[in-house]
Parts: sequence; C-alpha cells; structure tokens
Amino acid sequence: MNPALPPATDAAAAFREPFPMNRRHFLVSSAATLAVGALARPAAAAAEAGDTPKADGATYAPRGKPNPVVQPGEFVFGAAHLDHGHINGQCNGLLEAGATLKWVYEPDASKREAFRRQYPQAQVARSLDEILADPAVRLVAAAAVTSERGPLGCRVMEAGKDYFTDKAPFTTLEQLEQARAVVARTGRKYMVYYSERLHVEAAMYATDLVQAGALGRVISVVGLGPHRLSKASRPAWFFEHAKYGGILCDIGSHQFEQFLTYAGAADATVVHAAVGNFANPDKPELEDFGEATLVADNGAVNQVRVDWFTPDGLSTWGDGRTFIVGTKGYLELRKYVDVGRAKSGNHVYLVDDHGEQHLEVEGKVGYRFFGEFILDCLNRTEKAMTQAHAFKAAELCLRAQAAARRLT
Repeated sequence: MNPALPPATDAAAAFREPFPMNRRHFLVSSAATLAVGALARPAAAAAEAGDTPKADGATYAPRGKPNPVVQPGEFVFGAAHLDHGHINGQCNGLLEAGATLKWVYEPDASKREAFRRQYPQAQVARSLDEILADPAVRLVAAAAVTSERGPLGCRVMEAGKDYFTDKAPFTTLEQLEQARAVVARTGRKYMVYYSERLHVEAAMYATDLVQAGALGRVISVVGLGPHRLSKASRPAWFFEHAKYGGILCDIGSHQFEQFLTYAGAADATVVHAAVGNFANPDKPELEDFGEATLVADNGAVNQVRVDWFTPDGLSTWGDGRTFIVGTKGYLELRKYVDVGRAKSGNHVYLVDDHGEQHLEVEGKVGYRFFGEFILDCLNRTEKAMTQAHAFKAAELCLRAQAAARRLT
C-alpha cells in the first residue's frame, strides 16, 4: 500500500513524534520534505515524454518538473566538452532549477549538433575561451574525457567561474591536489555530478531518512553498481586505463560518495580493493569488475561492488542497489528497477522494530541538489554539498583504485 504523500513536514521533527501513531506519517512525509516544488514527475508522464529505459548508464539523464530558484538570466551557464552523456543530466537538473544555458563548446560537430537538438537555446562558442570571457557566465558544466576533467576544472576556476563536472572528477591524486590548491586560491567551486545519489529519488529520500535518525547510527553501507557495457557504442577512450582511471575510480566514485553521506563520515580508510577483467580480453585495459571495503572515521563499514555485467535481458542499464544498516533498522534502495516485480525505479524497503515498509517514491521526491547548488554558487554557501565532501569522495575512489589487487 502506497498512499499519496501528505503535505511537507520537517522530517526530523516528525521522527521524534511518538510511535506507532505517527510512524507511517513520518515515512511518507520525509519524502514530501523533498517534494516542496518537486522536480520529478510521475513515471506515466515520463513515459509519455519518451523517458524509456536506456541502453547504458551513459545516457542516464532524468527529467523532472521545473522548480526554479532563480529568475531567467539570473544564473547563466555554459556547457563544454561533451564526451560523456551525463552532460545531459547535468544540464537538465540545472535548467529545471531555473538556470539559463547560454553557450556550448564542443569540437566534435556530431556531438555538438546532437546537444543543440536537445538544447537549441545554446549558442555555439568558437572556443572555451569565448565562454570563459563572458562576464554573464557563472558556471561551466562539462563531461570531458575523465583524465581531462581536473585540468579543465582548474582552467575554469582560474577564469573566475564555478565548475560542475561529471564523475569521476579526477584520474590521479596529483590532479586532485592541484584542484584543491586552485579552489583555495580562487574561492571557486569544483562540484561533481554524483548522479547515483543526486539524481535518484530513492537515494535522496534515503538521505533524509538517515539524517533524520530513522535508522539510528549507521554502521554499514553496501553499494552495488552494475552497469551495461554496450561495448560497441563506447568511445575509444573508455577502454584506455589512463583516460578513464579504472573501474573503482570511474563508476566506483558514486559508491564512495554515498557511503560518506549515509554514514555521516568525513573520511575513510581503504582496507581492501580488487579489480579484474573477466570477460573482455579484447579490451585488455578495461576493468569489468571491482570491489572495495572501507572503514570510516566514525567506525562505519562500506562494501562496494561495481561491474559491467548487466545482462541484455534486464529492462534498464543496471540493477543499482544500496543497503544501509543502522542500530535501529535497515533499508534497501532499488534504484532503477524492482527485478521481476516492476520496471519502475525508486523503491525503498525499510524495516525496523515497528514493521516493514515498501515505499514507491518515484515522482514524489525530486532532485533538490540542483537548486541548492545554484543558490550556493550565488550566495557562496555549501548547502547542496560541501567542497570537502566532493573532494573526499574523489580521493577515496583514487586511493581504492591505487590499492586494488588484480584478480585476473
């Protein structure tokens, strides 16, 4: 049974109400906390607009309801280096939060024109410098080849603009340290599109549940991030280790960011990591499997498994799941599909001393990160995500990758 969400209430306050009378009210109202001006739309409406399951995660670009936090022209951004399809998700989120897309720069004509078919308002820049020289532009969003994201971000920040990059934000610790230095010197933001939490309603719902104390103290987070390989459609750089950084650096970056968030941790230590290439000998630099175990500074434990083994029979690009265990209960997120039951995503299963709950939150939570991030850029605050958090997640994936034992 999944009733409609009630009017928004403060999740933490609702959680403090006595049980069992207000128990179910808290569970649904915590999602409604995120639904003030909800950015997402119901699955049926999404299907009508053509948001059918995609071949692989590279084209994952959710669309939600417009929920502007600024007036037209108040927050102008440009898009550049469209090497990964996540740029569309980045732009969708910003546009729905009221940002104005003015420019696009991409040397490859086919990528550039495909982008402009979706976003015809974007003027074509002759160079990145043309975007950086525009005083109206506050932010540059980019999804460059992974190994180029760090240097690109430093160039953007040195020009006085904030930077919003696809994950993973770096491929080496040296790039990370350079970016930290430029942030410290310029005061600009280097923000990362960790989409598996920020652009997933179940994951944002879980963020509020955990922070409101619904699970008590979080002691374990297990993150599963399988993806469909779609080998034939991937660009050449995708299979070059120096350019994509390795599987724990790449898709593993999502999992480490979620661990820090759900565990409420500021740091963690990598105690085990391993990678392998089990099924793609024709692509010797590809890692198609990775796993890691981390222990946070507050004692919470993280297990991660990422891979490129999503079968063609799955209705979406990956059966991403997250399991969070606390001292007062546990939950499971079935992010993109509920296998064998429903092709929709955003299923939350919560169990505690008061019972079992299955909550379908698709279309009821929204994507608040983007509006908060825009306001952070304007006000120089850190509500959406702190810079320290974004960089620490990046550091952990780099350290796990560097420590990984080769399995094959």
